[in-house]
Amino acid sequence: MPSRPIPTQREVILPADSFIVSKTDPRGRITYANRVFMSISGYLEPELLGEPQSIVRHPDMPRGVFKLLWDTIRTGDECFAYVKNLCKSGDYYWVLANVTADRDANGGITGYYSVRRKPSAEAVKFVAGLYRDMCAIEAGSTANQAPAASLEHLNRLIADRGMTYETFILSL
Repeated sequence: MPSRPIPTQREVILPADSFIVSKTDPRGRITYANRVFMSISGYLEPELLGEPQSIVRHPDMPRGVFKLLWDTIRTGDECFAYVKNLCKSGDYYWVLANVTADRDANGGITGYYSVRRKPSAEAVKFVAGLYRDMCAIEAGSTANQAPAASLEHLNRLIADRGMTYETFILSL
């Protein structure tokens, strides 16, 4: 994987009428990226294909969110998540991602399909604060325990609201 860009404080805004689309193999390696993905992220197709989807993972993202995402999609369920991504330039962009399993004729998972759209400013403001809290929890945990510890925080917050994860995310 190429060296990680150094994050800047510049945000790239995904146009409301644009959708980022990608497909991955079962391990999360990119097999397809649409032009919007390439334009927003700053990567060319040859730089993306074969790379893990985490090539655009921003360091402000808590590992617990990705644990939740992978635990969900590996069972074949779809997952929605707000994600802060890192451009090749170091700039960042927020998305509301919907990730679903791609299946063969027998129902086996052959990869994943992700469609990402522009999130609302209100949702980003709330989620950015939540993710800061989750990252702080991870920083105070051992590497192995960090994702579960921050996910526990998220699950408590959702339970306190009497919601499921999906209802919570889609209510923002």
